[in-house]
Amino acid sequence: MIVLCGFPVSNYYNKVKLALLEKNVPFTEEHVATGRSDEAVLSCSPLGKIPYIRTPQGSLCESEAILEYIEAAYPSPALLPADPFAAAKVRELIVFIELHLELVARELYGQAFFGGTLSEGNQARVRKQLEKNIAAFKRLVKFAPFVAGDSFTLADCAAFASLPVVGMASKAIYGEDLLLAAGVDYKPFMKLIGERPSAQKVMADRKAATAKP
Repeated sequence: MIVLCGFPVSNYYNKVKLALLEKNVPFTEEHVATGRSDEAVLSCSPLGKIPYIRTPQGSLCESEAILEYIEAAYPSPALLPADPFAAAKVRELIVFIELHLELVARELYGQAFFGGTLSEGNQARVRKQLEKNIAAFKRLVKFAPFVAGDSFTLADCAAFASLPVVGMASKAIYGEDLLLAAGVDYKPFMKLIGERPSAQKVMADRKAATAKP
């Protein structure tokens, strides 16, 4: 059985968890904090990053590699189209969401969520890059009603996990959600995905993990 290691506040952990639940793959969870340097973690995830999984074949890190493994090992229900081009378009969207949106917005998280500070110059630089990348993402995303079209795919797992974080971080720093400001209205999509039992489980576990005692 797969063991999913990490914690339910991480958007990348929740991306993988959502895919596992959607595919009805049996798995257990093990709480592992990010940045650990003990051998038990580094032997599975050499940078100490989460999530990672343990499988009967061995361990695997990097969330996108994990999703590709899950899709190949548990092909039904499919979360990638059978058509090679359509599947590539799903992967294209994932790259945009995670590399060009979430990774750029991550520079804001310290001040937005954790009481840190980011210089005005860096805030302006990040905003300029985000606005450029969001405009590009708008050209690709479908919301018809799913990110890549009319079927739920791995791109929806990525979008569900990361788009709200990008929106919240930008609103905290700039006073407006840059996704919404650019006309990327992801709210109906989030409501649609939030009605799925898999997403409800992910959200409930995240809420429980962030609840103050």
